[in-house]
Parts: sequence; C-alpha cells; structure tokens
Amino acid sequence: MTLKSNEEELNRIFIDIYGLQDELTPDVADKDVTVARIYDTKDDIPDSMKGNNYVLTKSDVVKSLLSYAVGCMFGRYSLDVPGLAYAGGEFDWSKYPTFRPDEDDIIPICDDEYFEDDIVDRCCTWLRTVYGEAHYQENLQFISDALGGKGSPLENIRSYFLNDFYKDHCKTYKKRPIYWLFDAGRKNSFKALVYIHRYDRDTMARMRTGYVYKQQELYKTRIETYKKRVDTAASQADKNKYKKELKRLQDQFDEIHAYEEKIHHYADLRQEIDLDDGVKHNYALFADVLAKIK
Repeated sequence: MTLKSNEEELNRIFIDIYGLQDELTPDVADKDVTVARIYDTKDDIPDSMKGNNYVLTKSDVVKSLLSYAVGCMFGRYSLDVPGLAYAGGEFDWSKYPTFRPDEDDIIPICDDEYFEDDIVDRCCTWLRTVYGEAHYQENLQFISDALGGKGSPLENIRSYFLNDFYKDHCKTYKKRPIYWLFDAGRKNSFKALVYIHRYDRDTMARMRTGYVYKQQELYKTRIETYKKRVDTAASQADKNKYKKELKRLQDQFDEIHAYEEKIHHYADLRQEIDLDDGVKHNYALFADVLAKIK
C-alpha cells in the first residue's frame, strides 16, 4: 500500500535525523496510517483498517461536500476566498463574485418544492456553478448514490437535508452548531437553517413574513386542491389516496399555525444574541422554536 509505504519512509527519515533507531520503529500498522483513505461503503473497509479515524466512505465525503456547499450558501465560505470568508463582523459581498450567498440568512428545508430558493434548489445551483452544467446530472446522481435512498436523485438529496443533515452537522460541531435549525415539529411543516454569525434582531421577523406565513398560505391552497380531488375522484382507490394526502397537509397546516404564533413572539421580541456567551446559552434563548440537539 503506497500510503503506508510513504508514511513508513517518512518515519525512517525522522528516526535517522534524531538518532532514535534504538527507541522507535518506522513500521506502521494499517489502522494507524494517518492519510485518509476512502472506501465505497463500510462493508468495503478491510479489518486491518477498522478503527482508523482517517478511513472514510464515499458517503462521508459527499456529506462533507454538502456541508461545505451549505457554508457557501450562507457566506461562511466563498469559492473565491481561501479558508473562512465570514465568521462575524461586517459582511463583505465583494468576496462572493462566483456564487452569491443567501440574501436574508434564512434557507428553508421543505419536504416538497414550495420555495424556489430552498436548500435543494440552492444546492443544485451550487453544483452547476462549481462543476459545470455538462456534468450536473452525473454529479447529482453520484451524490444521490452516496447518500442512498429509493427515490430520484433530487428526492434523495431532499430527504437527506430534511432528515439527516442537521444531525450530522451537530455531530461535526460537537453539539455546538453554527447553523441553527428552526423546526416546527414532527410533521415537517416548516424547517429553515440560519447561520448564527449573520443572525440579527430582525431575522425572526423576516422568517415569519417571508417564509412561515407564506408556507401557511401554500398549505391552504393545497388543502383546497385535495378537497376537490377527493370530491371528484374517479375511483375509491384515488379517493383514499387523496384523503390520505389531505390529512397529511391538514396536520402540517395545524402544526405550522401553532409554530407561527411562537415565531410571531420572537419577531416582536427582536431577540438579540451575544456570540461571546457561547452557542449553548444562545440556543437556549430559542429552545421552543429550534430543533433539539441530540
């Protein structure tokens, strides 16, 4: 294995330089190789490499890529600036000529195509910008395959953002997330990410009027559509299918209606945060409208 051989050769060089031949050996066990190796799946990892913190799967790498893409969406990272582009202070839009971050620091995560600028749409725009239109479909499929799922590529990517992205983010940041997930509840009626370094006292008002309220109205429209479909269904099977979807939409509307009242409170409160107080303290200020950190 080339990586192992290279690391052992480096060890020999340093052992010779410092005269440690009697104390150290250049040999490296497979599981102790410190350069990352990527396998397609966990099942492909040989026993000799298990336990190595530098072993990754294709899924791990794709999830890291999506995390970086979200960072670009918020302006934490820029395709034109090395390292961190923004982590507080004055936001400089000139750092982002290639891919412009989200304007209002609110990115909705929906279970369907409700907003043109939700996280899936922004992810697709990012992919096209970085890798080009010619390889877009191929890259979309590659990401979908790595994430898994039984739907189309876009459905699998949407499912990941909706169900698993935040858990991975909290794990990466040791339960001190820098992107906060505003979450209405189990029915997935409303979810949105906010980058805490761009949060301001008007963020909640923008969320309420620009997203939560609009989402309520979209549910109302769909509910009326499915009521008509139930009434005009051509078969009992269709009627039952429409009734099931109508029930789901009604549950989501009820959930987001209750959530809007909570968001309304924070919009009026214009709650400020002090990042010097730490994530745990500030997260607690919004505990009843944020996803629980597990």
